[in-house]
Amino acid sequence: MEKEEFINLISEKMKLVRTEQGFSQDKMSEILGISKKTLVQIEKRRTEANWTTVVAFCALFNHSELLISSIGDNPVDFVQLIASKNGGTPKEKTMGGKIWWKEIEYRGDFRLQQNLISNHYRILDQYDYRWHSSFNKEESLSRLNELQEAGTIEIDRGTGMGIYEE
Repeated sequence: MEKEEFINLISEKMKLVRTEQGFSQDKMSEILGISKKTLVQIEKRRTEANWTTVVAFCALFNHSELLISSIGDNPVDFVQLIASKNGGTPKEKTMGGKIWWKEIEYRGDFRLQQNLISNHYRILDQYDYRWHSSFNKEESLSRLNELQEAGTIEIDRGTGMGIYEE
């Protein structure tokens, strides 16, 4: 999914999420730091939100069931993926892909998954920590090979940081 497609998707969902959260247009525009007129234009689909508004919206409503089900992943993680374009995201604990993900490949302690909604890829380790995210399958397979060749990993449960062991 490209940045423009994501902006369009989020713009389409703003009214629904506002309703889900029980906010008036006045309150939502105040929360997002935009004018009520701009919010009305976005909700009526006369214009799209700008990137800054989309980022703020995803950060503020990252627990919205509607938003998560529309994207198939944490909205903030998705924003980071689009913004980085190189797939660099922080290594963090995930839920392991029980919902929204299908397994593509396994290599050693790592597995490649594809999101069923957005079709982006991610690599998780045996403890469900994310090591890579990308829209590019070949890049993800290459990274999976690199991780597998580096050896097994140990996770410091206190910090969640991974350590390679040869």
